[in-house]
Amino acid sequence: MNTAINLRLVALSGFCAVALGAFGSHGLRERLTPHMLDVFETAVSYQFYHSLAWLAVVLLSVHRPSRWLHLSGICFGLGILLFCGSLYILALSGIHWLGAITPLGGLAFMAGWLLLGLATRQITFIKQ
Repeated sequence: MNTAINLRLVALSGFCAVALGAFGSHGLRERLTPHMLDVFETAVSYQFYHSLAWLAVVLLSVHRPSRWLHLSGICFGLGILLFCGSLYILALSGIHWLGAITPLGGLAFMAGWLLLGLATRQITFIKQ
């Protein structure tokens, strides 16, 4: 796992989550239906949560590089792209078939958490 690249990607994801959250709050309230605004806000929330999880994975990998952590970070990044990205596009465009992609992102998020759990078995500073 290239730490510098991953930290840049995490920072970009966090930045985008803040920017999209502000855009949704200030620029979309009058333009989207309440349901589509909820969809957009769900994407922002999940992007924040999983950007923080991804940051934890990167920081843990500095201490103890592991294949599990590497895969976990990939899954969190893919989850943000697929889950959040499809919800952003759905809310802004109304293209409903994109809803079929969203569960793939959800599966990537779940895999990321599972892989993070598996990685903890190899990290020595976590007491068993």
